[in-house]
Amino acid sequence: MEAAHTACPACGKTNRVPAQAAGRPRCGNCKAELPWIVSAGDADFAAVAEQSPVPVLVDFWAAWCGPCRMVSPVLDKLARERPGSIKLVKVDVDKSPGLSRRFDVQAIPTLMVMVDGRVAARQAGAAPAEVLRSWLDGALSSTRQ
Repeated sequence: MEAAHTACPACGKTNRVPAQAAGRPRCGNCKAELPWIVSAGDADFAAVAEQSPVPVLVDFWAAWCGPCRMVSPVLDKLARERPGSIKLVKVDVDKSPGLSRRFDVQAIPTLMVMVDGRVAARQAGAAPAEVLRSWLDGALSSTRQ
């Protein structure tokens, strides 16, 4: 599990963002909430995704998958638009066969929204940015009390 480096959307400073943390990542310079975009695999998925303090958008993908490469920048943008609200966790299916089996991933990309360690929404296949944004917003709003 390694930290990602993320530029603060508020001040531009680069920050180390851990794959797992009890709170939400904040800029060390200006204290603004940071986008949380990390990778996880079979060994650390439980700690990184299922124990997350914020809802998680899981992206099951593969390097050889064309639709995955089209969807990935859209997911990054969605995560950057919602700092402190969601955590984007990318799972390479070729490196994480256990997770692929556990979540019955039949097609890639497969996206899931997890809240409190449970799957709240799921979608397979690539979709346009606006469709993904609506799907994510719908999944997040249905999980709020």
